Amino acid sequence: MKRLYSVCLLLAISCTVALAQAKPSVSILGDSYSTFEGYLTPDTMDIWYFEGAQDARRTDVKSVSETWWMQLIKKKNWKLEVNNSWSGSTICYTGYRDEDYSRRSFITRVPALGSPDIILIFGGTNDSWANAPIGEFKYSDWRRADLYTFRPAMACMLAKIKERYPTADVYVISNDGLKPEITGSMEQICKHYDVPMIQLHDISKTAGHPNVQGMMQIAEQLDREIK
Repeated sequence: MKRLYSVCLLLAISCTVALAQAKPSVSILGDSYSTFEGYLTPDTMDIWYFEGAQDARRTDVKSVSETWWMQLIKKKNWKLEVNNSWSGSTICYTGYRDEDYSRRSFITRVPALGSPDIILIFGGTNDSWANAPIGEFKYSDWRRADLYTFRPAMACMLAKIKERYPTADVYVISNDGLKPEITGSMEQICKHYDVPMIQLHDISKTAGHPNVQGMMQIAEQLDREIK
């Protein structure tokens, strides 16, 4: 009887230790700012950041350890679940030159984030740069035509995220320097869905993208905001 008790006690301790050591998993839904060669799922998406030497006019980021998300993962003792980031992608279905970006949009990629404990959504930059139509605030009954405008698309994306990943902690990251109507709309829609929005500021960039210093600044600002 004592032996059985000891075995059960050891099993209980082992389970407790295993649970204590389990790292929260994080998935990223993003654009070029969150890409890195060899770390995207799927690996067919367009990339901005590559391993090794780069054109200094484009970026000085040479290692995945320099990306904002890998720095944050190490700071928080998380593990990467999925990085689903596509360079040039928009949240809505409208892309550059008024092209149809529905295949690469954030909305379309919502189901491909694995089973994360935490979801970081870093988008809106290309919607701003591509001059996507802003649209009206709409929180239900979206038609396909609605999703070619930013506000309904942003709302639809968050609604789908909340429905598909009900237990995940979700954070939206807003780039600095975007059009006020994009930033303001993101803030209002995040409030509607009770999703924290973290507004970045004073990020160092090269060719419009975070450089090594900028990546560090993003990681530090997110580390302070995500508890």
